[in-house]
Amino acid sequence: MKYQIVIAGIGGQGAVFLVKVLSIASALIGEKCLGTENHGMSQRGGSVSCYVKIGNFYAPAIDEGQADLLIALEANEALRNIQYLKVDGGTIVVNATKTFPKTPYAAFTIDAFSKAKAKKLPIEALNVYMLGATLALDPHFPFSKEVIEKAIMQMNPKVGEKNITVLQQGIDDAKSAQ
Repeated sequence: MKYQIVIAGIGGQGAVFLVKVLSIASALIGEKCLGTENHGMSQRGGSVSCYVKIGNFYAPAIDEGQADLLIALEANEALRNIQYLKVDGGTIVVNATKTFPKTPYAAFTIDAFSKAKAKKLPIEALNVYMLGATLALDPHFPFSKEVIEKAIMQMNPKVGEKNITVLQQGIDDAKSAQ
């Protein structure tokens, strides 16, 4: 298997947490994983982009035009990182309204911010919610729900059950929005 993911967001949204969860998930299925964490201005609410490469890779950076998936925790960050997607077959799962611009990629929008503002989603779990949406929307995503749940529990057992509930909410909301 070879699968490359860009995770984009702003500081404090939990992009680095997702890298760690996906790294654990890779180990659980016996796949090699390389992940990078580009913190940049993350401590001041600035851009954060992370790369996850699953499979037989030797360098952690993802070149432009090579990513299979872009998980964007914020709409502007999706647009800022869109050049990393494969021209043919790239997928975007983005926290955005339906007004997200048309792209040449398979793009799925889910408005997690509105759900958080309406208190239907804990804002601190927006990252896990978007991972759930990805499980529901990207048919090529290399992990099952069960593997992601195990990885979440290994990552942080204290809040694991809460995160799994939010993961399921992301799956359910994404499926119902299709």
